[in-house]
Amino acid sequence: MLLHLLWGQHLISIILKFRKMKIPKSRKARFVELQADPSCKIWFICKGTLVCHRKAVQLSHEEMQECRQSSGVTHYSVDKSASLSEMWCVANTWLCKSIGEQRIERTTSDPFYISEKDNVEETCESYNNFQHILRELESVRQEAYEEKCRREKAERELFEALQKAQASENLYLREMKQKNELEEKLTTIMEEIESLTVRTDELCAKLQGEREQRMVLEKRGAHSDRIIKDLMLQRDKALRETEMLRAKKGESSATAEGMMHITELAYSEIKEATNDFDHSMKIGESVYGSVYKGFLRHTNVAIKKLNPETTQTQSQFSQEVEILSRVRHPNLVTLIGACKDAQALVYEYMPNGSLDDRLACKDNSKPLSWQLRTRIASNICSALIFLHSNKPHSIVHSDLKASNILLDGNNVAKLSGFGVSQILTDQFKATTTLYRYTHPKGSFVYIDPEYLISGDLTPQSDVYSFGIVLLRLLTGRSGFGLLKEVQEAMEKGCLQAILDSSAGEWPAMYAEQLAELGLRCCKIRRKNRPDLQTEAWTVLEPMFKSVSTMLCSLSFKSVSEDLGGVPSYFICPILQDVMRDPLIAADGFTYEADAIREWLDSGHQTSPMTNLELPHRDLLPNHALRSAIQEWLQTNGD
Repeated sequence: MLLHLLWGQHLISIILKFRKMKIPKSRKARFVELQADPSCKIWFICKGTLVCHRKAVQLSHEEMQECRQSSGVTHYSVDKSASLSEMWCVANTWLCKSIGEQRIERTTSDPFYISEKDNVEETCESYNNFQHILRELESVRQEAYEEKCRREKAERELFEALQKAQASENLYLREMKQKNELEEKLTTIMEEIESLTVRTDELCAKLQGEREQRMVLEKRGAHSDRIIKDLMLQRDKALRETEMLRAKKGESSATAEGMMHITELAYSEIKEATNDFDHSMKIGESVYGSVYKGFLRHTNVAIKKLNPETTQTQSQFSQEVEILSRVRHPNLVTLIGACKDAQALVYEYMPNGSLDDRLACKDNSKPLSWQLRTRIASNICSALIFLHSNKPHSIVHSDLKASNILLDGNNVAKLSGFGVSQILTDQFKATTTLYRYTHPKGSFVYIDPEYLISGDLTPQSDVYSFGIVLLRLLTGRSGFGLLKEVQEAMEKGCLQAILDSSAGEWPAMYAEQLAELGLRCCKIRRKNRPDLQTEAWTVLEPMFKSVSTMLCSLSFKSVSEDLGGVPSYFICPILQDVMRDPLIAADGFTYEADAIREWLDSGHQTSPMTNLELPHRDLLPNHALRSAIQEWLQTNGD
């Protein structure tokens, strides 16, 4: 039996034995009705049958408290659910029926009939027992509620644990995926590292080989330096002897007007030398005339025949004869003679043609190496310095361009094309404007912008043209837009990208210095351009000396091969060049002194020829072979 508290009202069930009636007539029923709380609803049940009931009366809170204190009845809150109340009524009815039946039995059978007062006391005791049972049931219900709360808490904790387990599993799967990806990347990186290691080893081996080759070349260079010094001494001696011969013959270096002797040639000789100006003999052509290859007086020559239709033919002929008859320089083309009748000039023949043709690799010619290009730049700078500092009057070329730079058999550059050159006389030295032309002459790409605008001609006009030549030597490109391209490449730090790759691998320092010099020479304002002698030559001279050593070494070897062949025992097995100081090693072979010493000093214990271990490191001079080599050199040199 459960008793619940419902809306502050107390539900009291009284079990009585009454017949069906409208109002209770039993003293016990009336006693209960009087003692019960007015807010209680009372059902009067007899033998399981509801005989009557009393409705509850709503009282104020204060009145309810007074009634409870006066009645002394313990109240219990009940559940608001109607079903629970009904359950209580049914259970209460069953309890009352049982008690009533017992009392009926006792009344009818027991001789000792208990009075009505005893029945009330027994009912109150049963009621108290019933309240005790209700309290225990309430305690059980409370424990069941707490157990339910604990179960719900446990379920929530289990759900949270399952969520955490699922999150942990997802995290584990992601970490495994990342681990697999990292392992794949690590495998790829390890393969790349192995490949780079192999490549590094190859490059190291290659570098070691190049270092050894460089050491060999340096040795050859030192050897070539000695040869160059000997040749320079011989050249100086020859020049002194030539000057003495000229002095003896009474020849002067210039005429009364300061002109040197120029051979006058007959028109018939010019026609014969060019096979009557045969087209097949033509090697060049310009607006000023055509150039033919000729054979004159047992010598190959270049004959420039000026165009007779040009109004300035006579002035150009006279100007070129006048200038080239005044000056002589290793880097100026040599004028051999002239023919006034044919308006022809005879020059030394330059077998390698013009710089313009060589940069374009005309007729499948071999590209110029960076060493040769550096030397060509130095040659032209030297020629311009000589012209600008000529005494008594300086000379401005005014038409410097790649097609007027010719190359001899050894690719030594010589300046030509003096038809529009000018001699700066003393009357113009005190003025800022040396010469003014209303129609400046020269090639547009190479022409000085200030000269183009104002017509003022100065030596700085040649400096601008020289700058364009430098940039062409570096890049191998035409002059149109070249200045802007090099400027942008220098600003972006990618000069190597526009260098001419056919010239070989330019040294970065040389390339940057030449590019900077070229850009300075091409400044728009003349006053911002460098002086060739004090600034440009300071940059070019160290380069010229450096590349000359390498070029002369190769040149000497070529000359030696042309002397009828060198005996094999004159050649050093290491350097592959003619020995100057032969030494005999422990293996019985003879080597150049510097080469075999370097071989031993580098830690080698074996023979360079047999690869067998040397019994000792002693070296003996081979005087007999040295004498034979010197005798052979003197004989073939003569």
